[in-house]
Amino acid sequence: QAQLVESGGGLVQPGGSLRLSCAASGFTLSSYVMSWYRQAPGKEREWVASASSASSITSVEDSVKGRFAILRDDAKNTVYLQMNSLKPEDTAVYYCYGKQYRDGLPYEYWGQGTQVTVSL
Repeated sequence: QAQLVESGGGLVQPGGSLRLSCAASGFTLSSYVMSWYRQAPGKEREWVASASSASSITSVEDSVKGRFAILRDDAKNTVYLQMNSLKPEDTAVYYCYGKQYRDGLPYEYWGQGTQVTVSL
């Protein structure tokens, strides 16, 4: 069964760092655009960062620019979100997402989410 499994969340103090991992099983994520989203309590899910396939062009949302980076290791079938200088407003459930098109049809997967809490 194809799935994405996140790990690495937890409680961290403001200014700290965390590295989230998203491991793919049942499919090869090298041909997928991989992204991270997050959802804070009472808010809608929002896009955080993406990494394209092949050329590995990355982009991040403005509020995390300079603090977060998305990294992909296709050899390990894993994508990461490196989060530095964390702030309380980064507290959310973080989700991994992969999407590709084959023969004009979308194939997409969501992970189950991992909680990140930034607090003293």
